[in-house]
Amino acid sequence: MSDLDVQIPTAFDPFAEANAEDSGAGSTKEYVHIRIQQRNGRKSLTTVQGLKKEFSYNKILKDLKKEFCCNGTVVEDPELGQVIQLQGDQRKNVSTFLVQAGIVKKEHIKIHGF
Repeated sequence: MSDLDVQIPTAFDPFAEANAEDSGAGSTKEYVHIRIQQRNGRKSLTTVQGLKKEFSYNKILKDLKKEFCCNGTVVEDPELGQVIQLQGDQRKNVSTFLVQAGIVKKEHIKIHGF
C-alpha cells in the first residue's frame, strides 16, 4: 500500500476569486459600482459609489444632471461614504459619461441590476 500515491481531490470553490477581491482591503483594483434601486411602481434610482475621494461629487453630479436631464443628489452613507443618486435608470449613461470624462477607466466600472 505504500507504493500507491493517491491524490484526494479537494473541493472546488467557484466564488474563491470573488471573495478574495471583495475582502482584500488593500486590493489593487478599486471599482466604481453603478446600481439601480426600484422605488415604487415604475420609478427607480441609479446610485454611483466608489469614486475617489479627491473628486468633487457635487460638480460631477451637476454635470450628470445637466447631461441626462434628470434630478439627483449626493447622499452620505456611514459604510459607503458619499453616494451619488440619480432619478431613473441611468446605468449605461453614467458609465459612458465617467469613461469619456476620464474619471474612471472602463475596467474599473461594475454595473449591477436587473
